[in-house]
Amino acid sequence: MSIASILSTKGSEVASIAADSPLGDAVIELGTRRIGALLVMDGSEIKGILSERDLIYSLKQYGAEVLDWPVSRAMSAPPIVIDPDTDVLAALALMTQRRIRHLPVVSSSGELKGIVSIGDLVKFRIERIEAEAEAMRTYIQTA
Repeated sequence: MSIASILSTKGSEVASIAADSPLGDAVIELGTRRIGALLVMDGSEIKGILSERDLIYSLKQYGAEVLDWPVSRAMSAPPIVIDPDTDVLAALALMTQRRIRHLPVVSSSGELKGIVSIGDLVKFRIERIEAEAEAMRTYIQTA
């Protein structure tokens, strides 16, 4: 199953912030939306991704002064992106290998299609496994 199938149920809304916005604004946005990452945008171009981890590491190393920094100074860049046709298991493997929790989904033409989190992918896998188990139970009961 592909990432496009997850986006078809999850939706394509993406929370973003401008690269020159202060990190303090990013903290407010993340907290208000109760999410773990923001795409850092320059118009329609993805410049990077700012995760909770990026914020924590910056705060640990430099202190509260980072809240006045531009987002671009703490973001992870360039962002690791996937295509909508990427297989769910391949996306999970990529997240595991790169130790990341969010993947922007970008078409081959460069159009932002959405973002998936590790939680989205795990939820999808669990639903698939449960559906397969139920199909197996039904098959056994009717055999």
